[in-house]
Amino acid sequence: MSSHHGHGHTGPIEIGPNAARIVVGTVVALGVLVLAGLIVLWPSKQTVDIPLPFQNAAGGAVTTEAGTVVEQSIGPCGSPSTGRVFGGAPTPPPISSYDCTRSVIKIETGPNAGTKTLFEIAPGPGQPDLQAGDHIRVVRQTDPTGATLYAFDDYARGFPLLAIVVVFAVVVIAVARWRGLRALLGLLFTFAVVVKFLLPALLDGQPAIPVALVAGGMILYVVLYLAHGVSLRTSSALLGTLAAMLLAAVLSYVTIRMTQLTGLSEEQNTNVATYLEHVSITGLLLAGFIIGSLGVLNDVTITQASAAFELASLDPDSSRRNVFAAAMRVGRDHIASTVYTLVFAYAGGALPLLLLFSVAGRSVNDVLTGDAVAIEIVRSSVGGIALALSVPLTTGIAVALARPFGNGRTATADTTRAPKSNAAPKRSGGAHRSRS
Repeated sequence: MSSHHGHGHTGPIEIGPNAARIVVGTVVALGVLVLAGLIVLWPSKQTVDIPLPFQNAAGGAVTTEAGTVVEQSIGPCGSPSTGRVFGGAPTPPPISSYDCTRSVIKIETGPNAGTKTLFEIAPGPGQPDLQAGDHIRVVRQTDPTGATLYAFDDYARGFPLLAIVVVFAVVVIAVARWRGLRALLGLLFTFAVVVKFLLPALLDGQPAIPVALVAGGMILYVVLYLAHGVSLRTSSALLGTLAAMLLAAVLSYVTIRMTQLTGLSEEQNTNVATYLEHVSITGLLLAGFIIGSLGVLNDVTITQASAAFELASLDPDSSRRNVFAAAMRVGRDHIASTVYTLVFAYAGGALPLLLLFSVAGRSVNDVLTGDAVAIEIVRSSVGGIALALSVPLTTGIAVALARPFGNGRTATADTTRAPKSNAAPKRSGGAHRSRS
């Protein structure tokens, strides 16, 4: 923990050694528990067969290549060149048939780079609206005779996505400086935990709640200390967030059991249940609830910890009760605004579903209690409960550290350095409070 200290009205002010030992011991013990869980739950190296819809003709993973639409027209369908590789112009259809959109694609990567292929797309919902100059991804496969076939996969979004991510990173670093850079590094670590541990462990059939808690614990330890520094202030936010995350896990389990949510109303979950039978859909829901709560909990707890420490340093003579009450006033405002953010985020993601229900003629009760909408209601409610309770939890921990019990002196901002003697000499001077 950092040992920053400053000059208050009565001289140098330090956190009591007992409080420091307790918080450091608790943080270390929980960290060891998270690492032990990581070792126990680490996924095995067993391989899982690629589900049939995601296989190519040879049974392997689908391969995509880069392509560009070089010509777009409307004409008769049925050309033998559809999906085939050619160098000049596509072969016209042998007989006139219905018209469709004909797109000549230049293949830019892979063994057939520099050649062309033809896509014939009938108009209709869900069909791509290709235009000349569009950059796309095409699936490369082989037919039973071994000939190469190409089909549309998706639009190529590599450069636009990279551009917006770079702008995001530049803005964050420009405004938040080194702290912003550390926050971005925390995001990279979060992504690595999800890809390298969380998903493989769930795919390995490990229990969802322990996996999500261990993954969340690892993320919180690294993200909080990396972004906000190693201090008692950050440690109080960490302990409050871990407690709220555990609470969210218990609430998620209880509510999913009580409401009998299946998750099978979502197409992705249905595909998982069909092709990955050993993976629990309920477990996926639980893990999603727990991991989804981390961001908003982190935001609230670090704010509460900072508020408690700052209030304690502003008035060294204020009692714990007064500091707690003042910090809670800040927390109530934060809860009111963050609950809206939480619910609106989930509602925004469910807008297409709500739009379909609005024209289905079903009663409001049926819509709200249906599996698809009930999942979002439960997710919002669990997140809101954990969010609301995280405020007093974190505030209480922070106040206990900012005003440690059994300490004869008044405590202030982040420090773990114990006094060298029982009676530290007072220093005169203007007020100067410590910072984290």
